[in-house]
Amino acid sequence: MVKNQVVTETNFQFTNLKNVYKGKVRDVYNIDNKFLVMVVTDRISAFDVVLPVGIQHKGQVLNQIASLFLDETADIVANWKIETPDEMVTVGHYVEPFKIEMVIRNYLTGHAWREYKSGKREICGEKLPDGMRENQKFEKPIITPTTKAVLGHDQDISKEEIIENQLATRQEYAELEKFTFQLFERGTQIAAQRDLILVDTKYEFGKKDGKIFLIDEIHTPDSSRYFYLNDYQEKFEKNQSPRQLSKEFVREWLINQGFQGREGDKLPNFSTEFISQVSNRYVELFENITGKKFLKPNENQEILQRIEKNINVCLSKLK
Repeated sequence: MVKNQVVTETNFQFTNLKNVYKGKVRDVYNIDNKFLVMVVTDRISAFDVVLPVGIQHKGQVLNQIASLFLDETADIVANWKIETPDEMVTVGHYVEPFKIEMVIRNYLTGHAWREYKSGKREICGEKLPDGMRENQKFEKPIITPTTKAVLGHDQDISKEEIIENQLATRQEYAELEKFTFQLFERGTQIAAQRDLILVDTKYEFGKKDGKIFLIDEIHTPDSSRYFYLNDYQEKFEKNQSPRQLSKEFVREWLINQGFQGREGDKLPNFSTEFISQVSNRYVELFENITGKKFLKPNENQEILQRIEKNINVCLSKLK
């Protein structure tokens, strides 16, 4: 009997496979520069470091949430998705990506708070007032882009630096900015319907035939941070940390263990109990943000074989 399977690596060979890109979490198969097969693995990263453990159900959670939100925002901007043939897989159009991530924030928390706490009052060209507190809401959302690093850390970058370094033209950036605000507004509305606050998130875009596409993931716990709406204000007023659904608690745990991805930092040991806790958090977010029951895969089925079969069926229809 096959049980408790975790997918941390894939090595598929598909017809017309041109190349494979293995990111921190996703394995992306390029089919003849026409289609991309994105397998969302159970790998987990923090501080741009892939941790040496897999989190059961994580890939399925991320893929299914992203697939849902791609459908629910397709009226705002075209996206790369064609089909989700498997719980852990999305197949879509091959799109040339912009080498930036459009990060948008509505609260001073996470990386932004750490920068602010260190004394910075400007992030990515956005000026911040003195006297703000951790988890405080901004007057309006701010965009704080980062570079898209193939290896190592993504770096904060301003709008003007993006244009100066030809990562996007001024016109392209204006479109990216517009779509980012619109997507965030939609995500905020959907989250509120589920008694959640979409705190911050990031979007990635690409271009195909002169048209901008939303690519990769959207509004997942890896790319986004959520607070519970019902007690955020009370906890903020009491200087307490809000309850949140995101990967931030993993980062905080690592920080407490002395790891922040810096040179010389040593990864801590990951207990079975902690890994199980992380898995449960991902399932919890799925059910909260989608309003649907998370359906775990058949424990008697070999996941990699299932994935490969479902992808091949999908690709055979696209030829």
